[in-house]
Amino acid sequence: MKKHIFRTSIVFAFMAEIIMLVIFAAQKAETRQNAVIINEIVHSVMDNWDSIENYKDSTGQDYVVLGKNGEILYKTKNGLSESINQAVIHRDTILDIELEGKTAGKVIIYNKSAGIIKSWKHKVFIIVLSAVFLQFVICITYIIYLNRNIINPFYKMKNFAERIAGGNLDIPLEMDRQNIFGAFTESFDIMRSELKRAHMAEAKANASKKELVAKLSHDIKTPVASIKAVAELGMALTGSGQDLKNYQQIIYKADQINTLVTNLFTATLEELEQLSITPVCIDSREVKEMLINSDYMELASAFYIPDCLLYADRLRLQQVFDNIFANSYKYAKTKIDINAYTSKNSLEVSIEDYGGGVNTEELPFLMEKFRRGKNTAGIEGAGLGLYISSYFMNGMKGGLKAGNGENGLKVIVSIALNNSI
Repeated sequence: MKKHIFRTSIVFAFMAEIIMLVIFAAQKAETRQNAVIINEIVHSVMDNWDSIENYKDSTGQDYVVLGKNGEILYKTKNGLSESINQAVIHRDTILDIELEGKTAGKVIIYNKSAGIIKSWKHKVFIIVLSAVFLQFVICITYIIYLNRNIINPFYKMKNFAERIAGGNLDIPLEMDRQNIFGAFTESFDIMRSELKRAHMAEAKANASKKELVAKLSHDIKTPVASIKAVAELGMALTGSGQDLKNYQQIIYKADQINTLVTNLFTATLEELEQLSITPVCIDSREVKEMLINSDYMELASAFYIPDCLLYADRLRLQQVFDNIFANSYKYAKTKIDINAYTSKNSLEVSIEDYGGGVNTEELPFLMEKFRRGKNTAGIEGAGLGLYISSYFMNGMKGGLKAGNGENGLKVIVSIALNNSI
């Protein structure tokens, strides 16, 4: 609807300009002298010639009356041509005053064409200026409209797609049904919800797999340990010969089975190595934009980021901040304080909520995979956020620390300075 309004406004503006120009072109500036008024002036001057010094003009026309010798006998105002030469230069109308068949003087009638032309030039300037200003206002308004309803939503969708590609499914896409991407943003967010649901199902399956592997590991290691113990006892009671070699072979195979089971138990951790990290030099102002993007609920207080050059992967660093804010939203639901300062080799970004923190005994396990605190009961999550974030920061030569602050959980993100790499 708004698009049609702007189009109509632009068409209307151009039509108005064309109409004004046609009207202006059709009008003619009257620069010729009025013969009736001139004739009236001449006869009036002739009738009052003997008392010309007391004569009062009633025509409203500007003129000068000269005597036979060129002296000024009467003038309507100052600034008019006062001689024949000046009148010729100014293209004024010069007429003789004849009395009894003889020339008694002359009347010089002021030529107003220069003033009329100047007035028309002024009108042309005003019309053109108004038309240009109207076009400027319409264009600026339309640019603002395009930026607000097309360009900004497009970049939001672009950033949203990058987050989805990076595996962040917690932050919803802000929907605005007023812009042309309204239906698309709703569909994209539905896609995010479905992907998140599938991701949660996968996380639960992975957790179940871990439990199954742990149970199988225990079940397998117990009889293997028993077999190894009996073999060691048999080897101790056997002096030498083939029986000793057999017992040694049994012990060796038992150790081999134990190693394989241990490898199977830790295999799930290797999946994380498949996530690529590509750090580059970035400006610290981008960190501020990332924090603002992550704080989609706008719970963070005002903060300042020092100017410096950093060594980081934009996508992974954005994912780190997204994970930290998502955890705060889910478990604390309070305002968030952000502080940043530079150390010798890094930019330290401190993010603290007011949720009271976690139990002291749980702090050492916050960075472990699939580990969640006791206060997370009934809240969806896989226990991967801080673990993945720590892995990302280590890959960018930085670090991640989590602990209890004065008001709640405090996470410090250390981003390496570019000149320290």
